[in-house]
Amino acid sequence: MSKVALITGAGSGIGKAAAIALAGAGYELVLVGRRIDALEEAARDTGSDCLTIAADVAKPEQLDQVFKKIAARFGRLDLLFNNAGAAAPPTPFEDVPVAQWNAIIDINLTGAFLCAQGAYRLMKQQRPQGGRIINNGSISASVPRPHMAAYTASKHAISGLTKTIALEGRAYDIACGQIDIGNTSTSLATSISTGTLQADLSVKAEPTFAVKHVADAVLYMAGLPLEANVMFMTVMATKMPYIGRG
Repeated sequence: MSKVALITGAGSGIGKAAAIALAGAGYELVLVGRRIDALEEAARDTGSDCLTIAADVAKPEQLDQVFKKIAARFGRLDLLFNNAGAAAPPTPFEDVPVAQWNAIIDINLTGAFLCAQGAYRLMKQQRPQGGRIINNGSISASVPRPHMAAYTASKHAISGLTKTIALEGRAYDIACGQIDIGNTSTSLATSISTGTLQADLSVKAEPTFAVKHVADAVLYMAGLPLEANVMFMTVMATKMPYIGRG
């Protein structure tokens, strides 16, 4: 029987690349994002019959419908790639508007929490019990960039969420790990290769790497038996100024 995977933020970038990789490995896919046109294009690119659902991960009532549809169509969920996220324009800490802060926390943290909670509940009650949750963290889960307070705080919090799920999920064969990604060459990272803020507030271009390698890493984590888990994995451009940043 094919395993079922839910990918959030699946319409582009890392989410779309992960969908293509997982489809190639035989997974049944549920693609979630805010734009149905992008999801349907991603589904076509996977070459498989995906369930596509337009939903905002920060809205509990929309996610309730997502998990009801998953249960109705598949009866189970084996993998959640908790990938949806957002960033705001770089803003000095003292100038960050509360509305900007709330918007980033709502998507990156509350959205990840709600998706993980929905997946956890389904994985706990299904038979056979269990499944895997992979949270998309970031290099910023451990080392910040300047003028990115809300994004950095949200990604630090994802690490705590990952550890909590991993701890509480043990009793139900629910594994949880985190992939921290640095400088993929996606549309969201265009500024990285042209110039981005450094710790000294200078602006410099940084190396990037192909998103396929992130998808391959997600596929590796997903393919492990539930008795094994990658707790944290960092995948990054080899020459990015991460080690020794600042």
